[in-house]
Amino acid sequence: MDRRRMLTSMTLGSLGLAAGITTARPLKPPSTGSIPVAVLLSEGAQVIDFAGPWEVFEGVHVQEAMPFKLFTVAPTKEPIRATGGLRIVPDYSFADAPPARVIVVPAQGGLKPYAAEAKKWLVSASDQADVTMSVCTGAFILAHAGLLDGLSATTYHRRLDQFERTFPKVKLVRGVRFVENEKISTSAGLSAGIDLALHVVERYFGRDIANATAENLEYEGIGWITQP
Repeated sequence: MDRRRMLTSMTLGSLGLAAGITTARPLKPPSTGSIPVAVLLSEGAQVIDFAGPWEVFEGVHVQEAMPFKLFTVAPTKEPIRATGGLRIVPDYSFADAPPARVIVVPAQGGLKPYAAEAKKWLVSASDQADVTMSVCTGAFILAHAGLLDGLSATTYHRRLDQFERTFPKVKLVRGVRFVENEKISTSAGLSAGIDLALHVVERYFGRDIANATAENLEYEGIGWITQP
């Protein structure tokens, strides 16, 4: 048993704690080509929410190949400011974004003026994707788009009560790092997005590749490891 699995067994198993909850099946990577990953951004996007998963997907190596191809999508191609003033020029707008097999939706406040356009893009893009995943209060964006109706989900721990009141059609799960459904998944806040992204990697390429990715990142968190 490797160190990470041993820690998981000792820390989570003995205490009866839930790292993540998943009912999702493994995913099949394409036989050729890359796995496109779209990161939805707008003004005020929380940097760690998208940078954590970005580094996870960017850091995956499978037989020396880097299987994930990342790009950003925003309401327009105008530069935006993420938290801390980070300036980002989006790669695509809703109007010209290519299809993605993974969509990452971090916490952000700048979509409100584009609520209708954002919902339209998310519903259409997620229908074509293997996984649409939110981080932190990005779950509110998915829920407003109707993508979480009838599903289990989680969000940032300080917004759990608000989420539960606002979206009665969603089964809120507390005290977990992430909740993974077949196509739509949600994580708790901030660094929990790293855990969910690692589990998406595991769904595509297995535990060993995900574990190697975590080790390359020197990420010591064990919240991404679900129990058999």
